[in-house]
Amino acid sequence: MSKVGIVSYGSYIPKYRIAVEEIAKVWGEDPNEIKTQLQVQFKSVLGPDEDVATMSVEAARNALKRWKGDPQDIGAIYVGSESHPYAVKPTATIVASAIDSEKELTAADLEFACKAGTAGMQMCFGLVKSNMIKFGLAIGSDDSQAKPRDPLEYTAGAGSAAFLIGSERVVAELEGTYSVTTDTPDFWRREGAIYPSHGNRFTGQPAYFQHIVDASKGLMEKLGTKPTDYKFATFHQPNTKFPLAVAKMLGFTVDQVDISLICKKIGNAYSASSMLGLSTILNNSNPGDRVFITSYGSGAGSDSFSFLVTDEIESVKTYPLTVDYYVDNMEEVSYGVYSRYKGILR
Repeated sequence: MSKVGIVSYGSYIPKYRIAVEEIAKVWGEDPNEIKTQLQVQFKSVLGPDEDVATMSVEAARNALKRWKGDPQDIGAIYVGSESHPYAVKPTATIVASAIDSEKELTAADLEFACKAGTAGMQMCFGLVKSNMIKFGLAIGSDDSQAKPRDPLEYTAGAGSAAFLIGSERVVAELEGTYSVTTDTPDFWRREGAIYPSHGNRFTGQPAYFQHIVDASKGLMEKLGTKPTDYKFATFHQPNTKFPLAVAKMLGFTVDQVDISLICKKIGNAYSASSMLGLSTILNNSNPGDRVFITSYGSGAGSDSFSFLVTDEIESVKTYPLTVDYYVDNMEEVSYGVYSRYKGILR
């Protein structure tokens, strides 16, 4: 098998957004201080008829429309999220039915905070590489939760990204992947709890920064590459400040990561965060570009990937429903509407 990699990709972001100023106004906090700290202007908000399943379906359909292949050839579907609509009932089977790939198929829901989607990508790469399936679909999708007045409320957004993995007409060839995992309690939500808790002192170090640095350095050492070998890079985006800081720690420049920083307009899409960043990069890449991505999931772990963009990218870049399209097409809502749509008013 000559190439295994990304065959197609799709995304979906809800059109509703709430401004940081609107949230700060309700709680009597300084919006300028909040925006300076987080470097986020808006966050995305699910509509009243949307959830992780509907977002996953939209992203999957967009990936398949780019691809124009037969959904019956998809042998695995994994949906990574920490906000699945059902505690017992897979989101992945809903996606399979919606895209008409119910045949010889394995499907499952995954959970690892904000990196469950990239874990699904690794599983699909392994299944395709071993010839167990022809194509696999990995989705990261989340409607992230945040307790009112918690710092997380300013950034906890929503979105979905889907990647079709295969060995035919590959648009971004996988050069390698590397993961780091530890038991670091920086963020958690117990069964039955409505909102998550977070250990503030663990959030940056030794959680986000240490795992991303270790996974990223581990992959580059494994491949014998360095930051200057890559055209673009993207890292998990809990806010805009963190990925810029970790990029600098690793030796990547602002120019390499800036194109993927959609967090400033949609907030933290959790399992979809780094995957939406990768989708944005691919839509702005050219054949021969090298692309680097490292996800992060609380609890804690990181997955790093290195891709080489192929000539096939030109055949899928023209699809109009890009990440930029969804980012730009927005409708601002008040805190009252946001509260109703998020189910805060109970």
